[in-house]
Amino acid sequence: MSEPRNGLRRLTRTHKYSIGGVAAVGAAAVAFSLVPGNATAESAPQSVDTAPVALASQVKDVRAGLDLQQTHADQAAKAAKAAAAKAKAAAKAKAAAKAKAAKAAEVKRQAEAAAKAKAAEKAAAAKAKAKRTAETAASRSTARPTLYANNLNGWINHALAIMKAHGIPGTYNGLYRNTMRESSGNPMAINNWDINAQNGIPSKGLLQTIQPTFDAYHVVGTSNNIYDPVANLVAAANYAADKYGSIDNVNSAY
Repeated sequence: MSEPRNGLRRLTRTHKYSIGGVAAVGAAAVAFSLVPGNATAESAPQSVDTAPVALASQVKDVRAGLDLQQTHADQAAKAAKAAAAKAKAAAKAKAAAKAKAAKAAEVKRQAEAAAKAKAAEKAAAAKAKAKRTAETAASRSTARPTLYANNLNGWINHALAIMKAHGIPGTYNGLYRNTMRESSGNPMAINNWDINAQNGIPSKGLLQTIQPTFDAYHVVGTSNNIYDPVANLVAAANYAADKYGSIDNVNSAY
């Protein structure tokens, strides 16, 4: 688009050609009116008078056309500039949206990574704590073994712990009930009158076992003394489990 300079609009090539054409037409018309022999004496003054009017009309028409062309050119330039600005704004908005999405994705990734790391740290801490607890419990168990009272209740509970460790079935009630029937709770009890005694192998201890039975069903880790209450209970329970399924199933001499 032509820019004004010093208050005047610069003429485009089209304008120049058009004005040049108008000028040529005007000059031709004037020259024609002045050439001798091309008009009579009577018509010559009329040509001279009408030529300027025709020229002015043509110049006016050309100027109007030029103005219209310039208006269209200005409008087209303005529309192109607006379209370019709109496209630039759209591209900028698209780039901003893309950057925002990328930033949001990175924030999400970092949050997920942090959460994963925190969960792993928490799990590791829980595992370490559980390990310390187990080690402490094992240490305490090793350092301070369970103490049982030196009476019938303590002997039975101690025997039950050993039986559980060796997979021997039986309950407190089964051991207590048979002990009270066989020896009344006396670990030194001995039967010197039954058939076993007559055969030289009297029944001894809390559950009145004979020596061959005690030796056969003795549980490793207990005393080898048949009068030891815990060893006697465990061996008798082991024998009862083999013969009757459990000491709980024994309700009479066995």
